[in-house]
Amino acid sequence: MKIRWRYIGVLFLTLGVFVFGLAGGVMLDRYVGEASAATQTTDSRPNTDLLLQAWRLIDRHYVDRDAVEQQRLTYGAITGMVDALGDTGHSTFLTPEMLKQHYDYTAGSFEGIGAQVEQRGDYVIIVAPMDDSPALKAGLKPGDAIVKVDDEDMTGKSVQEVIEKILGPAGTPVKLMILDSADGSLRELTLTRAKIVVNNVSWAQVPGTTIATVRIAGFSDHVGDGLKKALTEIKAQNLTGVILDLRNNPGGLLSEAVTTASQFLSKGDALLQKDAQGKIEHVNIEAGGLATDLPMVVLINYGSASASEIVSGALQDAGRAKLVGETTFGTGTVLNTFDLPDGSAMLLATSEWLTPNGRVIWHQGIKPDEKISLPAGVAPLTPAQLKGMTPQAYAAARDSQMQRAIELLTCPNGQCATDATKFSGKAQVIP
Repeated sequence: MKIRWRYIGVLFLTLGVFVFGLAGGVMLDRYVGEASAATQTTDSRPNTDLLLQAWRLIDRHYVDRDAVEQQRLTYGAITGMVDALGDTGHSTFLTPEMLKQHYDYTAGSFEGIGAQVEQRGDYVIIVAPMDDSPALKAGLKPGDAIVKVDDEDMTGKSVQEVIEKILGPAGTPVKLMILDSADGSLRELTLTRAKIVVNNVSWAQVPGTTIATVRIAGFSDHVGDGLKKALTEIKAQNLTGVILDLRNNPGGLLSEAVTTASQFLSKGDALLQKDAQGKIEHVNIEAGGLATDLPMVVLINYGSASASEIVSGALQDAGRAKLVGETTFGTGTVLNTFDLPDGSAMLLATSEWLTPNGRVIWHQGIKPDEKISLPAGVAPLTPAQLKGMTPQAYAAARDSQMQRAIELLTCPNGQCATDATKFSGKAQVIP
Protein backbone atom coordinates (compact mmCIF):
# COMPACT_ATOMS: atom_id res chain seq x y z
CA MET A 1 0.00 0.00 0.00
CA LYS A 2 1.44 3.37 -1.01
CA ILE A 3 0.83 6.29 1.31
CA ARG A 4 0.82 9.84 -0.07
CA TRP A 5 1.01 12.60 2.51
CA ARG A 6 -1.49 15.42 2.13
CA TYR A 7 -3.53 17.91 4.05
CA ILE A 8 -6.99 17.65 2.57
CA GLY A 9 -10.26 18.76 4.06
CA VAL A 10 -12.61 20.66 1.80
CA LEU A 11 -14.27 19.62 -1.43
CA PHE A 12 -14.40 21.05 -4.92
CA LEU A 13 -17.65 21.11 -6.85
CA THR A 14 -16.50 19.64 -10.14
CA LEU A 15 -17.68 17.52 -13.04
CA GLY A 16 -19.04 14.10 -12.19
CA VAL A 17 -17.45 13.72 -8.77
CA PHE A 18 -16.37 15.88 -5.90
CA VAL A 19 -12.71 16.60 -5.45
CA PHE A 20 -10.97 16.44 -2.14
CA GLY A 21 -7.84 18.38 -2.22
CA LEU A 22 -6.51 21.81 -2.29
CA ALA A 23 -9.43 23.36 -0.57
CA GLY A 24 -8.83 22.44 2.96
CA GLY A 25 -5.49 21.12 2.78
CA VAL A 26 -1.94 20.89 1.77
CA MET A 27 -0.45 17.98 -0.08
CA LEU A 28 2.85 17.02 1.42
CA ASP A 29 4.61 15.93 -1.74
CA ARG A 30 6.65 13.08 -0.39
CA TYR A 31 6.01 9.38 -0.19
CA VAL A 32 6.39 6.89 2.62
CA GLY A 33 6.03 3.14 2.61
CA GLU A 34 3.48 0.76 3.96
CA ALA A 35 5.44 0.39 7.15
CA SER A 36 4.25 3.87 8.16
CA ALA A 37 0.67 2.68 8.44
CA ALA A 38 -0.60 2.51 12.00
CA THR A 39 -0.43 -1.01 13.45
CA GLN A 40 -3.85 -2.17 14.53
CA THR A 41 -4.42 -4.13 17.70
CA THR A 42 -7.03 -6.82 18.11
CA ASP A 43 -9.10 -4.54 20.35
CA SER A 44 -9.35 -1.85 17.65
CA ARG A 45 -10.64 -4.15 14.92
CA PRO A 46 -14.29 -3.81 13.91
CA ASN A 47 -16.77 -6.60 14.54
CA THR A 48 -16.69 -8.05 11.03
CA ASP A 49 -19.29 -10.68 11.89
CA LEU A 50 -21.73 -7.91 12.80
CA LEU A 51 -20.97 -6.03 9.59
CA LEU A 52 -21.50 -9.17 7.51
CA GLN A 53 -24.80 -9.88 9.27
CA ALA A 54 -26.01 -6.34 8.50
CA TRP A 55 -24.98 -6.80 4.85
CA ARG A 56 -26.92 -10.06 4.60
CA LEU A 57 -30.05 -8.57 6.15
CA ILE A 58 -29.99 -5.68 3.67
CA ASP A 59 -29.33 -8.05 0.77
CA ARG A 60 -32.23 -10.32 1.69
CA HIS A 61 -34.88 -7.95 2.90
CA TYR A 62 -34.46 -4.37 1.63
CA VAL A 63 -37.35 -3.50 -0.66
CA ASP A 64 -35.54 -1.21 -3.14
CA ARG A 65 -33.55 -3.84 -4.98
CA ASP A 66 -31.83 -1.30 -7.25
CA ALA A 67 -30.22 0.27 -4.19
CA VAL A 68 -28.69 -3.04 -3.06
CA GLU A 69 -25.52 -2.72 -5.10
CA GLN A 70 -22.23 -4.10 -3.88
CA GLN A 71 -19.90 -1.20 -4.59
CA ARG A 72 -22.36 1.42 -3.36
CA LEU A 73 -22.86 -0.39 -0.05
CA THR A 74 -19.14 -1.12 0.33
CA TYR A 75 -18.21 2.50 -0.24
CA GLY A 76 -21.01 3.56 2.09
CA ALA A 77 -19.67 1.31 4.84
CA ILE A 78 -16.14 2.69 4.48
CA THR A 79 -17.49 6.25 4.41
CA GLY A 80 -19.47 5.54 7.56
CA MET A 81 -16.41 4.24 9.39
CA VAL A 82 -14.35 7.27 8.48
CA ASP A 83 -17.19 9.67 9.30
CA ALA A 84 -17.62 7.98 12.70
CA LEU A 85 -14.16 9.26 13.65
CA GLY A 86 -15.72 12.72 13.93
CA ASP A 87 -13.00 14.47 11.92
CA THR A 88 -15.60 16.30 9.85
CA GLY A 89 -14.26 17.95 6.73
CA HIS A 90 -10.84 16.32 7.00
CA SER A 91 -10.51 12.53 7.27
CA THR A 92 -12.60 11.05 4.49
CA PHE A 93 -13.04 8.37 1.83
CA LEU A 94 -12.38 8.98 -1.88
CA THR A 95 -13.66 6.95 -4.80
CA PRO A 96 -11.34 6.41 -7.78
CA GLU A 97 -13.18 9.20 -9.62
CA MET A 98 -12.56 11.62 -6.75
CA LEU A 99 -8.83 10.95 -6.92
CA LYS A 100 -8.79 11.54 -10.66
CA GLN A 101 -10.54 14.89 -10.32
CA HIS A 102 -8.13 15.88 -7.58
CA TYR A 103 -5.18 15.23 -9.88
CA ASP A 104 -6.94 17.16 -12.64
CA TYR A 105 -7.07 20.17 -10.33
CA THR A 106 -3.39 20.00 -9.47
CA ALA A 107 -2.70 19.86 -13.21
CA GLY A 108 -4.44 23.20 -13.53
CA SER A 109 -7.91 22.68 -15.02
CA PHE A 110 -11.25 20.98 -14.36
CA GLU A 111 -14.97 21.42 -14.94
CA GLY A 112 -17.61 22.54 -12.47
CA ILE A 113 -18.92 25.63 -10.71
CA GLY A 114 -15.57 26.33 -9.03
CA ALA A 115 -16.26 26.40 -5.30
CA GLN A 116 -14.80 24.71 -2.28
CA VAL A 117 -17.30 23.43 0.28
CA GLU A 118 -17.52 21.62 3.58
CA GLN A 119 -20.25 20.46 5.94
CA ARG A 120 -21.08 22.46 9.04
CA GLY A 121 -24.14 21.51 11.06
CA ASP A 122 -27.16 20.86 8.87
CA TYR A 123 -25.74 22.52 5.77
CA VAL A 124 -22.97 22.26 3.23
CA ILE A 125 -21.36 25.70 3.10
CA ILE A 126 -19.16 27.56 0.65
CA VAL A 127 -15.56 27.84 1.86
CA ALA A 128 -14.26 29.79 -1.13
CA PRO A 129 -15.29 30.53 -4.71
CA MET A 130 -12.45 30.31 -7.22
CA ASP A 131 -11.24 33.20 -9.34
CA ASP A 132 -13.26 33.73 -12.54
CA SER A 133 -15.50 30.75 -11.72
CA PRO A 134 -19.30 30.46 -12.15
CA ALA A 135 -19.53 30.44 -8.35
CA LEU A 136 -17.69 33.75 -8.00
CA LYS A 137 -19.58 35.38 -10.87
CA ALA A 138 -22.88 34.33 -9.28
CA GLY A 139 -21.93 36.06 -6.03
CA LEU A 140 -21.30 33.00 -3.84
CA LYS A 141 -19.08 33.87 -0.90
CA PRO A 142 -17.46 32.13 2.06
CA GLY A 143 -20.00 31.02 4.65
CA ASP A 144 -23.01 30.83 2.31
CA ALA A 145 -25.06 27.68 2.93
CA ILE A 146 -26.57 25.52 0.18
CA VAL A 147 -30.22 25.02 1.15
CA LYS A 148 -31.66 23.59 -2.08
CA VAL A 149 -30.34 22.21 -5.36
CA ASP A 150 -32.80 22.26 -8.26
CA ASP A 151 -35.64 22.74 -5.74
CA GLU A 152 -34.66 19.69 -3.67
CA ASP A 153 -34.08 20.38 0.04
CA MET A 154 -30.47 19.74 1.09
CA THR A 155 -30.96 20.35 4.83
CA GLY A 156 -29.30 17.54 6.76
CA LYS A 157 -27.82 16.00 3.62
CA SER A 158 -24.20 14.88 3.54
CA VAL A 159 -21.53 16.64 1.51
CA GLN A 160 -21.52 13.73 -0.93
CA GLU A 161 -25.29 13.90 -1.45
CA VAL A 162 -25.27 17.66 -2.01
CA ILE A 163 -22.37 17.59 -4.42
CA GLU A 164 -23.82 14.73 -6.43
CA LYS A 165 -26.88 16.92 -7.02
CA ILE A 166 -24.79 19.91 -8.12
CA LEU A 167 -22.43 18.07 -10.44
CA GLY A 168 -22.85 17.96 -14.20
CA PRO A 169 -21.09 18.66 -17.50
CA ALA A 170 -19.76 22.07 -18.51
CA GLY A 171 -22.42 24.17 -20.20
CA THR A 172 -25.33 22.78 -18.20
CA PRO A 173 -27.29 24.81 -15.59
CA VAL A 174 -27.87 24.13 -11.91
CA LYS A 175 -30.20 26.09 -9.61
CA LEU A 176 -29.18 26.74 -6.02
CA MET A 177 -31.03 28.26 -3.07
CA ILE A 178 -28.48 29.96 -0.84
CA LEU A 179 -28.74 31.04 2.79
CA ASP A 180 -26.71 34.25 3.03
CA SER A 181 -24.00 34.14 5.68
CA ALA A 182 -24.22 37.86 6.37
CA ASP A 183 -27.91 38.59 6.89
CA GLY A 184 -29.66 35.21 6.90
CA SER A 185 -31.65 35.95 3.74
CA LEU A 186 -32.44 33.36 1.07
CA ARG A 187 -31.72 33.82 -2.61
CA GLU A 188 -31.96 31.66 -5.71
CA LEU A 189 -29.15 31.47 -8.26
CA THR A 190 -28.82 29.64 -11.56
CA LEU A 191 -25.22 28.81 -12.45
CA THR A 192 -23.87 27.39 -15.68
CA ARG A 193 -21.13 24.85 -15.11
CA ALA A 194 -17.89 25.59 -16.98
CA LYS A 195 -14.39 24.41 -17.68
CA ILE A 196 -12.18 26.21 -15.21
CA VAL A 197 -8.54 26.87 -16.01
CA VAL A 198 -6.61 27.66 -12.88
CA ASN A 199 -4.36 30.71 -13.12
CA ASN A 200 -2.77 30.54 -9.71
CA VAL A 201 -0.31 33.46 -9.85
CA SER A 202 -1.06 36.91 -11.25
CA TRP A 203 -0.02 40.43 -10.37
CA ALA A 204 -0.75 44.05 -11.18
CA GLN A 205 0.24 47.52 -10.09
CA VAL A 206 -2.51 49.03 -7.98
CA PRO A 207 -3.82 52.06 -9.93
CA GLY A 208 -2.47 55.36 -8.66
CA THR A 209 0.28 53.80 -6.51
CA THR A 210 3.73 52.26 -6.71
CA ILE A 211 2.43 49.15 -4.95
CA ALA A 212 2.03 45.75 -6.58
CA THR A 213 -0.56 43.18 -5.61
CA VAL A 214 0.30 39.53 -6.18
CA ARG A 215 -2.64 37.15 -6.18
CA ILE A 216 -2.08 33.47 -5.42
CA ALA A 217 -5.35 31.64 -6.03
CA GLY A 218 -4.09 28.16 -5.10
CA PHE A 219 -0.87 26.33 -4.38
CA SER A 220 -0.70 23.80 -7.20
CA ASP A 221 2.39 22.79 -9.18
CA HIS A 222 4.88 25.53 -10.15
CA VAL A 223 3.25 28.31 -8.10
CA GLY A 224 6.66 29.06 -6.59
CA ASP A 225 8.10 29.55 -10.07
CA GLY A 226 5.21 31.84 -10.97
CA LEU A 227 5.74 33.91 -7.85
CA LYS A 228 9.46 34.25 -8.52
CA LYS A 229 8.70 35.49 -12.03
CA ALA A 230 6.17 38.01 -10.69
CA LEU A 231 8.56 39.31 -8.03
CA THR A 232 11.34 39.66 -10.61
CA GLU A 233 9.05 41.79 -12.78
CA ILE A 234 7.92 43.86 -9.79
CA LYS A 235 11.51 44.61 -8.77
CA ALA A 236 12.43 45.46 -12.36
CA GLN A 237 9.72 48.12 -12.35
CA ASN A 238 11.06 49.56 -9.07
CA LEU A 239 7.74 49.17 -7.29
CA THR A 240 8.05 49.95 -3.62
CA GLY A 241 5.80 47.46 -1.88
CA VAL A 242 3.77 44.30 -2.42
CA ILE A 243 0.39 43.02 -1.27
CA LEU A 244 0.25 39.23 -1.12
CA ASP A 245 -3.41 38.40 -1.72
CA LEU A 246 -4.36 34.98 -0.30
CA ARG A 247 -8.07 35.64 -0.02
CA ASN A 248 -10.23 32.68 -1.04
CA ASN A 249 -7.10 30.58 -1.55
CA PRO A 250 -7.96 27.02 -0.45
CA GLY A 251 -4.42 25.69 -0.24
CA GLY A 252 -2.37 23.15 -2.15
CA LEU A 253 1.12 21.69 -2.21
CA LEU A 254 3.22 22.13 0.91
CA SER A 255 6.39 22.52 -1.14
CA GLU A 256 4.84 25.48 -2.97
CA ALA A 257 3.73 27.05 0.32
CA VAL A 258 7.26 26.76 1.70
CA THR A 259 8.74 28.22 -1.49
CA THR A 260 6.25 31.10 -1.32
CA ALA A 261 7.04 31.95 2.29
CA SER A 262 10.74 31.66 1.49
CA GLN A 263 10.55 34.48 -1.07
CA PHE A 264 9.83 36.89 1.79
CA LEU A 265 11.82 35.35 4.67
CA SER A 266 15.56 34.83 4.91
CA LYS A 267 15.63 32.30 7.78
CA GLY A 268 13.58 30.38 10.31
CA ASP A 269 10.76 27.87 9.96
CA ALA A 270 7.89 27.84 7.53
CA LEU A 271 5.85 25.65 9.87
CA LEU A 272 6.02 22.96 12.52
CA GLN A 273 4.52 19.51 12.18
CA LYS A 274 3.43 17.57 15.29
CA ASP A 275 2.67 13.84 15.24
CA ALA A 276 0.35 11.85 17.48
CA GLN A 277 3.17 11.31 20.01
CA GLY A 278 3.83 15.05 20.24
CA LYS A 279 7.08 14.93 18.28
CA ILE A 280 7.78 18.22 16.48
CA GLU A 281 9.34 18.40 13.02
CA HIS A 282 10.69 21.74 11.80
CA VAL A 283 10.11 22.61 8.14
CA ASN A 284 12.70 25.26 7.29
CA ILE A 285 12.62 28.29 5.02
CA GLU A 286 14.51 27.84 1.75
CA ALA A 287 17.48 30.11 1.03
CA GLY A 288 17.57 32.69 -1.75
CA GLY A 289 14.31 34.62 -1.32
CA LEU A 290 13.76 37.39 -3.87
CA ALA A 291 11.82 39.85 -1.70
CA THR A 292 13.04 39.47 1.85
CA ASP A 293 13.19 43.23 2.41
CA LEU A 294 10.35 44.49 0.19
CA PRO A 295 7.62 46.10 2.35
CA MET A 296 4.53 43.88 2.29
CA VAL A 297 1.03 43.24 3.63
CA VAL A 298 -0.91 39.96 3.39
CA LEU A 299 -4.65 39.78 2.71
CA ILE A 300 -6.60 36.85 4.18
CA ASN A 301 -10.23 35.88 4.74
CA TYR A 302 -12.38 32.93 5.77
CA GLY A 303 -11.74 31.32 2.38
CA SER A 304 -7.97 31.23 3.05
CA ALA A 305 -7.09 27.69 4.09
CA SER A 306 -4.22 25.25 4.64
CA ALA A 307 -1.23 26.37 2.55
CA SER A 308 -2.51 29.94 2.78
CA GLU A 309 -2.48 29.60 6.55
CA ILE A 310 1.04 28.19 6.50
CA VAL A 311 2.30 31.19 4.52
CA SER A 312 0.37 33.86 6.42
CA GLY A 313 1.20 32.28 9.79
CA ALA A 314 4.91 32.13 8.98
CA LEU A 315 5.02 35.76 7.85
CA GLN A 316 3.03 36.90 10.88
CA ASP A 317 5.15 34.96 13.38
CA ALA A 318 8.33 36.38 11.87
CA GLY A 319 6.97 39.93 12.09
CA ARG A 320 7.57 40.20 8.37
CA ALA A 321 4.10 41.37 7.34
CA LYS A 322 0.84 42.58 8.81
CA LEU A 323 -2.21 40.49 7.99
CA VAL A 324 -5.37 42.34 6.97
CA GLY A 325 -8.83 40.89 6.54
CA GLU A 326 -10.66 38.12 8.38
CA THR A 327 -9.74 35.00 10.37
CA THR A 328 -8.81 32.14 8.06
CA PHE A 329 -10.59 28.82 7.66
CA GLY A 330 -8.63 26.75 10.21
CA THR A 331 -7.26 23.67 8.46
CA GLY A 332 -4.60 21.96 10.52
CA THR A 333 -4.43 18.20 10.11
CA VAL A 334 -1.91 16.28 8.09
CA LEU A 335 -3.68 13.52 6.19
CA ASN A 336 -2.18 10.29 4.94
CA THR A 337 -3.66 9.05 1.69
CA PHE A 338 -4.00 5.27 2.02
CA ASP A 339 -4.56 3.75 -1.42
CA LEU A 340 -7.03 0.86 -1.56
CA PRO A 341 -6.83 -2.03 -4.08
CA ASP A 342 -9.67 -0.83 -6.35
CA GLY A 343 -8.19 2.65 -6.84
CA SER A 344 -10.15 4.31 -4.05
CA ALA A 345 -8.44 5.77 -0.99
CA MET A 346 -8.89 6.85 2.59
CA LEU A 347 -7.54 10.14 3.89
CA LEU A 348 -6.80 9.82 7.58
CA ALA A 349 -5.45 12.50 9.93
CA THR A 350 -2.20 11.36 11.51
CA SER A 351 -0.67 14.63 12.70
CA GLU A 352 -1.20 18.38 12.62
CA TRP A 353 0.73 21.45 11.61
CA LEU A 354 1.47 24.56 13.65
CA THR A 355 2.87 28.00 12.92
CA PRO A 356 6.61 28.50 13.55
CA ASN A 357 5.79 29.89 17.01
CA GLY A 358 3.70 26.83 17.82
CA ARG A 359 0.23 28.31 17.32
CA VAL A 360 -2.54 25.82 16.63
CA ILE A 361 -4.41 26.44 13.37
CA TRP A 362 -6.86 23.53 13.31
CA HIS A 363 -10.40 24.84 13.91
CA GLN A 364 -8.95 28.20 15.02
CA GLY A 365 -7.43 29.73 11.92
CA ILE A 366 -4.99 32.61 11.59
CA LYS A 367 -6.26 35.89 13.00
CA PRO A 368 -5.45 39.09 11.12
CA ASP A 369 -3.55 41.94 12.71
CA GLU A 370 -6.31 44.22 11.46
CA LYS A 371 -9.80 42.77 11.09
CA ILE A 372 -11.56 44.32 8.11
CA SER A 373 -14.55 42.88 6.25
CA LEU A 374 -15.54 43.84 2.73
CA PRO A 375 -18.75 45.85 2.34
CA ALA A 376 -21.86 43.85 1.46
CA GLY A 377 -21.91 42.91 -2.20
CA VAL A 378 -18.22 43.72 -2.75
CA ALA A 379 -15.88 41.00 -4.03
CA PRO A 380 -12.08 41.04 -3.74
CA LEU A 381 -10.38 42.76 -6.65
CA THR A 382 -8.16 40.58 -8.83
CA PRO A 383 -5.05 41.68 -10.76
CA ALA A 384 -6.95 41.12 -14.03
CA GLN A 385 -9.52 43.70 -12.92
CA LEU A 386 -6.92 46.15 -11.62
CA LYS A 387 -5.05 46.24 -14.93
CA GLY A 388 -8.00 47.91 -16.61
CA MET A 389 -8.84 50.39 -13.85
CA THR A 390 -8.20 54.06 -13.33
CA PRO A 391 -7.36 55.25 -9.80
CA GLN A 392 -10.92 56.57 -9.55
CA ALA A 393 -12.41 53.22 -10.57
CA TYR A 394 -10.16 51.43 -8.08
CA ALA A 395 -11.37 53.67 -5.26
CA ALA A 396 -14.99 53.19 -6.31
CA ALA A 397 -14.63 49.38 -6.22
CA ARG A 398 -14.55 49.59 -2.39
CA ASP A 399 -12.14 46.74 -1.76
CA SER A 400 -11.58 47.98 1.77
CA GLN A 401 -9.08 45.26 2.63
CA MET A 402 -6.80 46.14 -0.27
CA GLN A 403 -7.26 49.84 0.41
CA ARG A 404 -6.14 49.35 4.02
CA ALA A 405 -3.10 47.40 2.81
CA ILE A 406 -2.17 50.33 0.58
CA GLU A 407 -2.48 52.68 3.57
CA LEU A 408 -0.19 50.49 5.66
CA LEU A 409 2.42 50.38 2.91
CA THR A 410 2.29 54.08 2.06
CA CYS A 411 1.89 55.32 5.63
CA PRO A 412 3.84 52.87 7.77
CA ASN A 413 3.75 55.20 10.77
CA GLY A 414 0.10 56.10 10.29
CA GLN A 415 0.97 59.72 9.49
CA CYS A 416 0.06 60.37 5.86
CA ALA A 417 0.51 63.90 4.67
CA THR A 418 -2.43 65.78 3.19
CA ASP A 419 -0.58 65.84 -0.12
CA ALA A 420 -0.73 62.24 -1.26
CA THR A 421 2.71 62.52 -2.83
CA LYS A 422 4.34 63.32 0.53
CA PHE A 423 4.38 60.94 3.46
CA SER A 424 6.75 59.00 5.67
CA GLY A 425 7.79 55.70 4.12
CA LYS A 426 9.32 54.21 1.02
CA ALA A 427 6.25 53.84 -1.14
CA GLN A 428 4.81 56.69 -3.12
CA VAL A 429 1.31 57.41 -4.33
CA ILE A 430 1.18 58.59 -7.94
CA PRO A 431 -1.29 61.49 -8.32
